Amino acid sequence: MKRILFMGLLAIAMQAAAQKKPNVLFIAVDDLNNDLGAYGSKLVKSPNIDRLAARGVRFDRAYTQFPLCSPSRSSLLTGYRPDVTRIYELRTHFRSILPDVVTLPQLYKQNGYEAIRIGKIFHYGVPGQIGTNGLDDSLSWSRVINPKGRDKTEESKVVNLTPARGLGSALAYYAADGADNEQTDGLIAEEAIKVLEQKKNEPFFLAVGFFRPHSPYVAPKKYFDLYNLNDIPIAGDIEKDLEDVPPAALFTNPPNWGLPVDKLKEAKRAYYASISFMDAQVGRLLDAIDRLQLADNTIIVLWSDHGYNVSEHGQWMKQSLFEKSARVPLIIAAPGAAKGKASARTVELLDIYPTLAELSKLTPPRPLDGRSLAPLLKNPAAKWDKPALTQVRRGPDTIGRSVRTERWRYTEWADGKAGVELYDHQADAGEITNLAKDPAYAAQVKELAALLRKSYGLPLVRLKTAGQ
Repeated sequence: MKRILFMGLLAIAMQAAAQKKPNVLFIAVDDLNNDLGAYGSKLVKSPNIDRLAARGVRFDRAYTQFPLCSPSRSSLLTGYRPDVTRIYELRTHFRSILPDVVTLPQLYKQNGYEAIRIGKIFHYGVPGQIGTNGLDDSLSWSRVINPKGRDKTEESKVVNLTPARGLGSALAYYAADGADNEQTDGLIAEEAIKVLEQKKNEPFFLAVGFFRPHSPYVAPKKYFDLYNLNDIPIAGDIEKDLEDVPPAALFTNPPNWGLPVDKLKEAKRAYYASISFMDAQVGRLLDAIDRLQLADNTIIVLWSDHGYNVSEHGQWMKQSLFEKSARVPLIIAAPGAAKGKASARTVELLDIYPTLAELSKLTPPRPLDGRSLAPLLKNPAAKWDKPALTQVRRGPDTIGRSVRTERWRYTEWADGKAGVELYDHQADAGEITNLAKDPAYAAQVKELAALLRKSYGLPLVRLKTAGQ
């Protein structure tokens, strides 16, 4: 009788475990490119992101849909392309266009999760809106926390190498005094750990948004000390590099904003110091997950809203369609997924929403524009035929649209009227030689132009829009 009772209780416990909702730790990093140890950097020190990659699947060809904070985040979090959200700049809120859309965290909130935001998930002006709600979406969250640290209160100490530009879009830095937990990102990590401790026995969707390495590049001095200025590489002038590039392709004009190499090295070291500082905060989260024994039932996603140029083609920051700006780090560690593997498939930030929905057995109320990455989490080399699309806007009239396959990047500016670019990543990973006008590649241009038009011309999901 006791044995029967025990077996019955065991069966109930096993069924309850099987039905337990997975937690989600959703880590967003602002302006982070792929200069990370896990992605092959021999210089940048990112041991904690590297160990997260060892726990899950690292996507080597993941791309933003729009290399600017608000358009990218609005796209990822709604599950729709920028041409559906119609968010192309930093001021318009997506709910003014799509008032009834259900965002990714909102889907969890509607299905019994506490959805908690700490730091920057939807758009914030940095550094101006640190400590506020920024351009947040109140319908998405059960609770929000907005830390503010010394990086905000000590802005007057920041060195701006490009004083004509505001701090949020400047090459500007500060090697700060004090400890990690006096900085905003350190406080964000502390608050996140508190939430993990409070919610360890309940299903949670915890969104943790770090502000660094977004400019100004602020981190405690010890992270600057990790990098010797003499070791910081700056892309040199490559003969004829920009001669075959359409003017619309360039965001940084003049190249490198006219700064000398020594100042560029200062900026790039500060960017890398900010990465290492942020990485340390990621490590604190991973330590808490392990200490609280949450790893077996927690999906961890780490992503950046876009890439970041650090002198390639004389370009800095985002808002370009070059690989360094369009490509993002994306790592997913999930129960049952492969561990320590890399996928070379072209994927998009848009794919995160349907992936998490599938892994959590949730159904979005409408079809999404992305595709679940669940098959690639099981088999990173699985068959995959979806290209990645990235677009950007130059003023009111010029749109750049790019399509990325595993080998090629093809870009049109203003439907080709303002220029075309073609790069063969198999032979030219640095995108130095534009092949678009080379007769030998005419067939490839024709094929990719057709793919670009087909991809961007797919019927858009029709949602209720403002004024309808």
